[in-house]
Amino acid sequence: MKKTAIITGASRGIGKGIAGVLASEGYHLALFCHRNIDTLNEFAAELRDQYKIEVYTYCGDISDSGFTIPACEDAIDKLGHVDVLVNNAGIAYIGLLTDMSLEQWDDMVGTNLSPLFYTAKVVVPNMVSRGSGNIINISSMWGTVGASCEVAYSATKGAVNSFTKALGKELAPSNISVNAIACGVVDTDMNSMLSEDEKNELSEEIPAGRFCTPEEIGKTVLSIIKAPSYMTGQIIGVDGGYI
Repeated sequence: MKKTAIITGASRGIGKGIAGVLASEGYHLALFCHRNIDTLNEFAAELRDQYKIEVYTYCGDISDSGFTIPACEDAIDKLGHVDVLVNNAGIAYIGLLTDMSLEQWDDMVGTNLSPLFYTAKVVVPNMVSRGSGNIINISSMWGTVGASCEVAYSATKGAVNSFTKALGKELAPSNISVNAIACGVVDTDMNSMLSEDEKNELSEEIPAGRFCTPEEIGKTVLSIIKAPSYMTGQIIGVDGGYI
């Protein structure tokens, strides 16, 4: 039976890295993005050509249940079933909490947390009916320890961790694993606001001496998929020893 996965936030960065790794393993994919549909379609075409897999693309606001739920339903219809769900889409905000607008707070919660509920609403029944599945949520080291000037981001990622642990317990009897990856500093567009000097200084603070690559997060996703289903409800740190 073919292997399938749904990945949100897949047009660039971590999501793109995950998609590339899973495609190389023969997974048929449903990839979601917010705005970069042309970029995502080009990437999907490359994956189809290189790995001879099915790739379906969806573009819309992941924080809108009116988009996310029907899109996930359509993805499962096209793929036939879903083995893996990767909730990767997310946004960041750096600044004092008191400078953050109400709209920015709502966007943060809506993008970083609510989609986990929307996607699970659709995917979980399909996995339960098959008695197997993997749900992997992309979190952050700041969800574990918190970061000054990233209070809202830290709060949403802390909630992702709690969501992961609770859902892992709920779905363990159905042989469905739910885990999260607490990423450290990953070399993506999210860090593009940093100057080269700032990047170098930050790299020096990381015991591994460098930023993580999106492909390394992809390989971590693959290792979780291949792990025994008994590993569930875990927050797995991939931060180069930072925390």
